Amino acid sequence: MHRRHLLAGAQHPFAVIVGCIDSRVPPELVFDQGLGDLLCIRTAGQVLDEAVLASVQYGVEELRIPLVVVLGHERCGAVAATLEHLRTGAPVPAHLNLLVDEITPSARRTRALPGDWAEHTMTAHTRWVRDAIRADPAFRRAHVAAARFDLDTGLVSVLP
Repeated sequence: MHRRHLLAGAQHPFAVIVGCIDSRVPPELVFDQGLGDLLCIRTAGQVLDEAVLASVQYGVEELRIPLVVVLGHERCGAVAATLEHLRTGAPVPAHLNLLVDEITPSARRTRALPGDWAEHTMTAHTRWVRDAIRADPAFRRAHVAAARFDLDTGLVSVLP
């Protein structure tokens, strides 16, 4: 309660986390951080849209946060739904089209790689989101990194 009262007047998070909505991957718990430490922006499959980019920009420009981390994770449901659509050609319901449209290029680029297509897709998509944020002049003042959360071990590894 004391920390909440200290933060009531202003916030000073040290990192923006662009992560997935998966209930198994709450950034504050993944990184062992508390109230006010992280500015978390979560969408299924950490898919970018204008609201996400505006939120990241708010953190970087208005709150002067120096670090943006794009956090992917294994066994991502948004990636699995995209791969299922690509395998079967089944129609994608309504708003889920945005997710499938954003993740599909990574899935197509990694389809021929040996090993786990879902893992390769998640990694490629996480890197793509990182690179898209890095390339945007609005985020020049921040360091932008990509990372992968392992659901089985609880470890986070930085992606090259």
